[in-house]
Amino acid sequence: MTQQLTGVSQMTDPRAESTPGGAGPTTMRAAVIDETGCPDVLHVSEVALPLRINAEVLVKVAAAGVNPIDVKTRAGRGVSAAIASYPYILGQDFSGTVVESAYEGHPLKVGDEVYGMLSAPRGQGSYAEYAAVPALQLCKKPGRLSLIEAAGVPLAALTAWGMVVDVAKAHEGQRILIHAGAGGVGHFAVQFAAYFGAYVIATSSSRNASWLRELGAAEVIDYTSTRFEDVVSRVDVVIDLIGNVHDETGTRSLQTLRPGGLIVNAPTGSWPTLVDDAAALGLRATTYKVSPDASTLTIITRLINSGDIHVHIDEVFELADAAESHRRLEQGHTRGKLVIAVAEQV
Repeated sequence: MTQQLTGVSQMTDPRAESTPGGAGPTTMRAAVIDETGCPDVLHVSEVALPLRINAEVLVKVAAAGVNPIDVKTRAGRGVSAAIASYPYILGQDFSGTVVESAYEGHPLKVGDEVYGMLSAPRGQGSYAEYAAVPALQLCKKPGRLSLIEAAGVPLAALTAWGMVVDVAKAHEGQRILIHAGAGGVGHFAVQFAAYFGAYVIATSSSRNASWLRELGAAEVIDYTSTRFEDVVSRVDVVIDLIGNVHDETGTRSLQTLRPGGLIVNAPTGSWPTLVDDAAALGLRATTYKVSPDASTLTIITRLINSGDIHVHIDEVFELADAAESHRRLEQGHTRGKLVIAVAEQV
């Protein structure tokens, strides 16, 4: 008979399967890189199973989100300088099932379906069958979402929340311009800004215009046919998810702000003079970097469960096709998120 408080279940612990001496398996499948480079450096390999320590939770990963930071890091940019050793497992966010709790009385129990973010590359990433995750970086997944859908939420939604809610203080009557509104972070940013009452103007291609209006955008500007600075003025905040990577989007955005307005830029590395450029025009500016904060993710979970916030998964790839997921993201024009199905059946 199982006691009420259970830390590790012999039925679910991946290291509890019978082998000589009871040691259990010590490896797992993961999509890794042995060096940085083109998408083809990403391949599936057998690597060491992570060891859960202290207040970490061992999660059997069902699916992992694919994010621009993964692509940049694989290519030798992003946070690649912090990779301590190879082979290295890419991936930041995930969904899955708890197979080892942090301790017997911890709220997250064996069998719970969870989602969250890792601190990669301080440790290994989420493109793997198992992940050891600090308890403060994951929470129970929304009941409304499948494990595949849940994997597309944490990094993008936390980034959008930080930019729109924590920094921009989205509120009723505020005018917010959101670039790349149909992307992973963008489609959450549109929803959060609209939820808190802001008047949302989003840029995207024409094919996503009606969808973005459904998510809460009051106006959608087709960037392929219209220069946004010609039709937008005196906004309070610009949520800049592009920077100067393409067509000086960041610099042009300064023209749309009211005096004293704020531009919040996700770290693209393309605009080192952001703060000075804004200050020279009497504007405020800041970059933003996401934190793997489960307390905020819990709030987002409530909004998802209430039906106020939605995630859109554009395409799902198998673990063996992780390289192809990177090629797809590099092509651009993704609506919402790309996800890697790590488990064979999700």
